[in-house]
Amino acid sequence: MNSPNPALVTQRAAQRLPRVALLLFCAAYVLPGLFGRDPWKNADITSFGYMLGIAQGRAPWLAPTVGGLPADAALLPYWLGAAFIQFLTPWVDPAMAARIPFALLLVLTLVLTWYSTYHLARTEAAQPLPFAFGGEAKPTDYARAIADGALLALMGSLGLLQLGHETTPELAQLASCALFVYALAASPFLAAQSRLAVLTALPALAASGAPSIALALAAVGALICQRSSYEPVRRFVPWVIASGIVSALVATLLGAWAWRVGLAGLAHGRSWELLRLLFWFTWPAWPLAVWTVWRWRGHLFDRHIAIPLGCVSVSLLACITMGGSDRALMLGLPALAVLAAFALPTLQRATAAAIDWFSVCFFTIFAAAIWVVYVSMQTGVPAQPGANVARLAPGYPHSFSLWALLPALGATLAWLWLVKWRTGRSRHPLWKSLVLPAGGVALCWLLVMTLLLPPLDHARSYRSLVQRIAKQVPRGSCVSATGVTPGQVVALEYLGGYRVDAVTPPTFTGCEFLLQLETRQTPVAARAAWQLLGRERRNTSDEEVIAVYRRRTTAGK
Repeated sequence: MNSPNPALVTQRAAQRLPRVALLLFCAAYVLPGLFGRDPWKNADITSFGYMLGIAQGRAPWLAPTVGGLPADAALLPYWLGAAFIQFLTPWVDPAMAARIPFALLLVLTLVLTWYSTYHLARTEAAQPLPFAFGGEAKPTDYARAIADGALLALMGSLGLLQLGHETTPELAQLASCALFVYALAASPFLAAQSRLAVLTALPALAASGAPSIALALAAVGALICQRSSYEPVRRFVPWVIASGIVSALVATLLGAWAWRVGLAGLAHGRSWELLRLLFWFTWPAWPLAVWTVWRWRGHLFDRHIAIPLGCVSVSLLACITMGGSDRALMLGLPALAVLAAFALPTLQRATAAAIDWFSVCFFTIFAAAIWVVYVSMQTGVPAQPGANVARLAPGYPHSFSLWALLPALGATLAWLWLVKWRTGRSRHPLWKSLVLPAGGVALCWLLVMTLLLPPLDHARSYRSLVQRIAKQVPRGSCVSATGVTPGQVVALEYLGGYRVDAVTPPTFTGCEFLLQLETRQTPVAARAAWQLLGRERRNTSDEEVIAVYRRRTTAGK
């Protein structure tokens, strides 16, 4: 027998977050980092290289390559980026064009998380208890307030911040997982939309490089639906199973099956690293999710708990079996945010105050540090922060941009107003405890992507390295680059305009130039057929260098 529903919510607490404020939150979270930067190392630029090769006709759609190096089986995201590059060229830079669909996938993830929570909160088991004399929250208003909290929890998740703004297959996987959660959540209310969503979600997940996770989600989803007390949900089981079967077929056709289990690393002292990853990557959702499971422990088989808990368990299991993969853990963040939102009706005032004050202190200090570094970069006062930036990103372009300064000022003033509002008397809405974590993350991300973007882009991009190489290797030359990372191969092709052969050994290549990854302490032995032109240090590494060779004219090929 289920324990009593722990949620007691007044109509006053069921206020929804003003839509303008919610849209501004989302814009401040999604847009920074979309403009004015190069593809970053390593996964970001590598994925972009496969998309660019397909779009420019240098690689087939079913077997994309960079420098002859084949891609993994995550073909759907590469097709998506390539299609946008083809469609928007020459009006938009290819790197920018490739980022647009992935920004839309991030927006889709946010939207689906909101609607998943809304539909789950509308179920009878999730509704708050009625009061003896009335005044309890109306079902629709309660569901909207809980959904607002889930959206804020997702935006406040530290693990989504960088990975969610990359041009990588994992973002397509994330949107697919969010779509699957939505399909299960909406199945009692929107039959046609739910069936279409589930038939799209798992095959898309498999085509994005995660077929095993797709099958695990299908098994968990079918079990949850089979145990449901809703007749429409039980009729949804064949659709979930069909989606799992289709995802297996898609993975087989695309050759997406791969063995990625890495438990050996955890067995050799990396368990602490996994716990640390879980702690910071899923903050602030994880403590709220744990509280939800405890407070709703008598309702674990009800849909509003079982669906997000089941999907989070699949993601956590994938993370563990892959040796502590943060990208596998990221796939559970939408479901974790949904689970965290149902802690809000039962959250104690002391706990909410602790979250607020931690957020105020942490993000205010972090934002102040960003401003100090920015002022030091622009004025030289104080001297040390600017000197540290110059040491970490030597040669970065010093510049002043009013278009970067204005949004940073506006976001900082908005943060100060938000802190004043939250620490004042506005303590009634359910989502109040997640406003400061989400606002702090959005603030710091916006400040970094505006005020500190020039040195950050310089450090994270390969542009300066390619520019130094270009002083010795003419643009358009054929370059042998075996042993060089795929990201560097893409940088040489895209930023340097070189024809790169990354698969043929130097002994047999027909290229005139050779690039080789070495270290300062252990340089590779000299080659008789190649003349050393110089060694170029990577942007943020004092140890690794790229050695540049040219074929000796007297040597035979």
